[in-house]
Amino acid sequence: MVRIALVDDHTLFRRGLKMLLASCPDFEVVAEASSGEEFLELLDAARPDVVFMDYSMGGINGAETTERALARVPDLKVISLTMFGDNAYYSRMAAAGAKGFLLKDSEFDEVVDAVRTVCDGGTYFSALLLESISQSLRVTQSASSDGQDALSDREIEILVGICQGLSTQEIADKHFISKRTVDKHRANILEKSGCKNTASLVVYAIKNGLVEV
Repeated sequence: MVRIALVDDHTLFRRGLKMLLASCPDFEVVAEASSGEEFLELLDAARPDVVFMDYSMGGINGAETTERALARVPDLKVISLTMFGDNAYYSRMAAAGAKGFLLKDSEFDEVVDAVRTVCDGGTYFSALLLESISQSLRVTQSASSDGQDALSDREIEILVGICQGLSTQEIADKHFISKRTVDKHRANILEKSGCKNTASLVVYAIKNGLVEV
C-alpha cells in the first residue's frame, strides 16, 4: 500500500485527485494540507510515502516545504504539481529534491505512472512537460567538469544534448563524433550518474548546474 499526501491550497483540486487515487486499490490518501506549514505539522503522524506538492501556495512555497520535509524524512518521494508554462520553478524544485513533475491537468494514467516510478526509485516527468522543458533548457556558464568528478567534459556535452532533446545523430553531428561514440558516452553517463532515463538525466543536470530553464 502506497501512502499518499496531497498538498495544495485548492480544496476542489485536492478532493478531485483524492477521489481518483481512491480508484487504485494499492493507493491510500493519508493526509491533505492546504499549505506547506500545515503539511509539515502532520508529516510525522501521517507518514506518507509519496506527496503531491503544489509549488505556489500561501506561506512557504513547495520548494522550501520539500526541503524541510526531506530533511526529516529522506525517503519521502515528492511529486511536484504545476500549470503548463510555469517554467521558472523547475530548477528550484529539482534542487529541493522533487522526484516527479506533473501538470495539474495531466491524464490520470500519468499520475499513476508517476507514483509507481518514484516509488521504484526513478524520476518522472509528464511527457508534454518533458518535451517543453527540453526545448527551453540552456547551457549554463559553469557547465564544465569542475565539481563534477563523475563526468568528463565530453560526457557533460553529451548529457546537455540529451537533456535538450537532441537525437543521437544530432549530438554526433554537433560534436563531430560517431553515433556509436554518443551511445557509449550515454551508457557511461547513465552508469556514473545513477540515472535510468531522460527524465532523471534532466533533473541531474539541473541539480548540478549544468543546464537551466
